[in-house]
Amino acid sequence: MKKIVLSLLTCLMTLGTQADEGMWTLYNLPQAVYETMKQEGYQLPYDKLYQADDAIMKAVVNFSGYCSGVVVSPDGLVFTNHHCGFEAIRSHSTVEHDYMLNGFYAKTQEEELPNKNMFVAFMVEQKDVTSQIVTPAFEKMEPKEQEQFLDSIENAWSKDVKEKDSTLRLELKPFYEGNRYYATTYRDFRDLRLVFAIPKSMGKFGGETDNWMWPRQTCDFSVFRIYADPKTNGPADYSKDNVPYHPKHWARISDEGYQEGSFSMTMGYPGSTSRYLSSYGIEERYAQNAIRAQVRGVKQEVMKRHMDASEAVRIKYDSKYAQSSNYWKNSIGMNKCIDSIGLIGQKQQFEEQLRAWMKGSGYYMDQLDFQKMQSLYAKRMQLMKVYMNFIETFRRTDELSTRAMYIHNGAQPKGHGKRMHYVYKDNSETFDTDTDREILATLLKNYRAKVTDPQYIPAFYQTIDTQFGGDYQKYADYLYKKSMLMKKGKRIYMNKKSFKKDLGVQFGLDLTEIMGDLRTEISKIADSIDVQEHYLCAAKLRMEEEMPHYSDANFTMRLSYGQVKEYNLGGKPSGYQTKAPSMVAKMKKGDSIEDYKVEPEMIDLMQEAKDMPLCFLTTNDITGGNSGSPMFDGRNRLIGLAFDGNWDSLSSDIFFDSKLARCIGVDIRYVLFMMDRWGHADRLLKEIKAE
Repeated sequence: MKKIVLSLLTCLMTLGTQADEGMWTLYNLPQAVYETMKQEGYQLPYDKLYQADDAIMKAVVNFSGYCSGVVVSPDGLVFTNHHCGFEAIRSHSTVEHDYMLNGFYAKTQEEELPNKNMFVAFMVEQKDVTSQIVTPAFEKMEPKEQEQFLDSIENAWSKDVKEKDSTLRLELKPFYEGNRYYATTYRDFRDLRLVFAIPKSMGKFGGETDNWMWPRQTCDFSVFRIYADPKTNGPADYSKDNVPYHPKHWARISDEGYQEGSFSMTMGYPGSTSRYLSSYGIEERYAQNAIRAQVRGVKQEVMKRHMDASEAVRIKYDSKYAQSSNYWKNSIGMNKCIDSIGLIGQKQQFEEQLRAWMKGSGYYMDQLDFQKMQSLYAKRMQLMKVYMNFIETFRRTDELSTRAMYIHNGAQPKGHGKRMHYVYKDNSETFDTDTDREILATLLKNYRAKVTDPQYIPAFYQTIDTQFGGDYQKYADYLYKKSMLMKKGKRIYMNKKSFKKDLGVQFGLDLTEIMGDLRTEISKIADSIDVQEHYLCAAKLRMEEEMPHYSDANFTMRLSYGQVKEYNLGGKPSGYQTKAPSMVAKMKKGDSIEDYKVEPEMIDLMQEAKDMPLCFLTTNDITGGNSGSPMFDGRNRLIGLAFDGNWDSLSSDIFFDSKLARCIGVDIRYVLFMMDRWGHADRLLKEIKAE
């Protein structure tokens, strides 16, 4: 065993600057990785990560299925990013009480605001179940059969878990491109209430101007509280009788700060990476990124214009715009990085090395076929270009398209026989008709310009040409005004002639047909590509079997370790932290740069803060889903919250560049300063510091 550990340590030391790369599962963290963590400054025993009663992982949560968070008090307070709480804050906002714009603080527990469809999940246990899954019979199954088998196993195991403890659930997920399978047990708390949010000017300071950029001064945090059953201290649906949850363990705050070179560790739920992806897969991703950026850029221009003209519209679209623009800019940055580091060429060189190893060893010669993989990707590329244009144009872009597709894809009718009908709830508080109509018209025109294959032009374009003289805006206006889909509270009877004649209903049917055709054609190729990618990963793991490897992110809890560290770009050092004066300098540009505009009191506060640290850089390995991840020092104490990566490493989802990749975090001292000096949240600060 000692020889194996020494061998792995040697590999890690040989990798040098790559040592901080990795999104590691905790229950089976390689000993070599832990030893390297200690060398970099981790000071606690291994069991303080995962096994001990006070293991730090027990304070880390999956935040509502899209972000991460951390419990910071004995009464269940949770810190996450401001942008993770964005929709909750927006949903409670009105023109009269605009919590998004002006911030929110519940001065008592009675004032804390409940949120629909939000939760936090604690990971209870994780284990490798590959030997129970991957049998000779399983390997002979077709991909669809394997998928069905995995679903049945997950359902059976989930039932067993719930019979033992009804508050638990189980997920079965593939790791290492389906070469391993892990079962993870969670406990979900469904009563989550908003406690504290700073004004948007600070929580989103810098906006799109600074998104994915460094230096940063954004105070990206919000505070929620977990509520529990008063009798059991366990999960419960929302009730006014629920009480704050009392965890056995929570993260302690450090006010000691850090220096360049200090140890830093993140724990959270990174969403998706593709670092085992082939060069052909990267080429496909590159094409998809370009399309996403183009379509979203067109859509966002319309949204922004309407948001600037109306406060009511801004409130409705703040969250939508932020979600759209985040990966609009990410797509642009990722393609820039792919080009600048020659990533496709690097992957091709590695694949040549792998070919040579396979030829010499004989491993995977009958399974992994690079020529076949190239041919499959070439066939799918054109389909994926159309599909990306379709999805970015018609999915979750405007209310009518959403309703029109939903009524043909999953909407459950009420009543029976001739009385079968649909009713859309009045959700007018979530969209603006004028804004949506222009978005739809603009994207309809854009789709037709970008997709030239007649097979994938929906039939309603003929209606636009013949009945509306090719005027996309007139067509969109008509749909919003006349279609039964947009009538508040109207019963939509699917057996009536008016249903089939309705242009909105027909619009949805035409889209559904195109989407079905695209998915059918893509699925014919996708399984075969997945098989090749599966064997590509298996071959890499076998060729490099003396080295520790982590699986791609799949929104399961991961640990990443590293150091507080600047980076160098073109001979210019970035600096490893920002301080209050740098924010004041940006604030003074607020008249000319909207994203730097703040309330006068915020300028006063930052001037009062003097040289207080605001944000900092670490070499931690993160991706989407890590937003809100706690950043710990070498003693498991909270020093910040991860909220972004840097522009110069946006290819990190498919390649980790240790020289440039950085995690951007908001300093916990900045968080507490704003809670104190702006929010006057004495009760929360006292609670957080309680032992």
